[in-house]
Amino acid sequence: MIAASPPLAPDAAVFAAFVGLDWADQKHDVALYDQRGGRPECSVLKHTPEAIDDWACGLRERFGGRPIAVCFEQSQGGIAYALLKYDFLMLFPLPPARLAAYRESFSNSGAKDDPSDALLLLDYVLRHRDQLRVWQPDTPATRELQLLTEAGHRRGAVVGDAVDQRTRLSNQLTAVLKRYFPQAISLVGCDVDTPLACDFLAKWPSLAAVQRAAPATLRKFYYAHHCRHEERIVQRLELVRSAIPLTTDAALIQTGVLQVHCLIGQLRALAKAIQKYEQRLSQLMDEHPDAALFLALPGAGPALAPRLLVAFGSDRQRFQTAAEIQAFSGIAPVTKRSGKRHTVHRRWACPKFLLQTFHEFAKCSCKKSAWARAFYDLQRSRGKGHHTSLRALAFKWIRILFRCWKTRTSYSEQRYLDALHARNAPLLAFLSNPATSSS
Repeated sequence: MIAASPPLAPDAAVFAAFVGLDWADQKHDVALYDQRGGRPECSVLKHTPEAIDDWACGLRERFGGRPIAVCFEQSQGGIAYALLKYDFLMLFPLPPARLAAYRESFSNSGAKDDPSDALLLLDYVLRHRDQLRVWQPDTPATRELQLLTEAGHRRGAVVGDAVDQRTRLSNQLTAVLKRYFPQAISLVGCDVDTPLACDFLAKWPSLAAVQRAAPATLRKFYYAHHCRHEERIVQRLELVRSAIPLTTDAALIQTGVLQVHCLIGQLRALAKAIQKYEQRLSQLMDEHPDAALFLALPGAGPALAPRLLVAFGSDRQRFQTAAEIQAFSGIAPVTKRSGKRHTVHRRWACPKFLLQTFHEFAKCSCKKSAWARAFYDLQRSRGKGHHTSLRALAFKWIRILFRCWKTRTSYSEQRYLDALHARNAPLLAFLSNPATSSS
């Protein structure tokens, strides 16, 4: 795969050696090329802190601490974070799709093997390093914020799973109550996972139990849980007084009571874990120097502002143009030309979480920004679909956000509207005449 003296990129003299590393869960295949010549050295590295440290320290001693280029498949694998603490290792992440395409250029059979992938990664960093960028980790606060937003997302891991689990438990609890105590749903509200609902069902898990309680006790309970709407309390007290049981089957009621206690116990535990997560996220945003830039955006709010912040990061040299972010995030479309054929379609190879962040922000901005809503309506009037229109709006927003981020200037809706009037932009017609907007 690698020749004894391969053609190297112009900056090859900067590095003492090059490494292709194909990481896995328990071991990593390594291919190393020494600048002094010879064929690549292949080895297997165990995924343990001790083995990784011995390997890295051995490289430091062998090459006198000179820089070493390490190319690995881009992912959130632990190996990338494990290598961060070694300052002489220059990390070059390679997108998985690009590695797959590079593999296919050498073999059409579809064969894949870890040692050969390590050689491919080595070959890529040797010959095409100009297409890669050294991984420069963001500040610890920004990286923690990124991990929290990704994990807390409904499709993320850890807290995302906890939120999904809370939804499943809530649905189960609702189903159980409908079998023997349907009045409880009205007595606690539609959301049965709230502290009020859990505390109510812990005290009164059946209709007979709640009807034994005095009206003053129930009123005191609602007051203690910040439910002070007098008309609503009166309606609930009247429901308790006049309600008749759905069933008198003791077996069904007793089983239901046990299930309710089991489910609310799990809901309470999940609520505490999610609350701690959200508190840490809020604390990081309060302390982050760039938080004000993104919290001021129309439609961002506490949910999208942290996601937009980590989308750009703290390093102002990470992106040189707005077009880089538009392409990297998947918002920019892909154009294909061949002869007389010309097609434009959405970009599929991109970080899906990042793409969804800008997509969701564009949608939310329509409710808070007059020009954003006008731009969306303009796209719809031209026959564009809902999601296509939102991507077009996100494309426009990224240019604005990039400028605000690069110059550390807060977004001003009025300033942008003045610029539109100065250019006599076409969307001013939709801005001044809402009746022309499409639904």
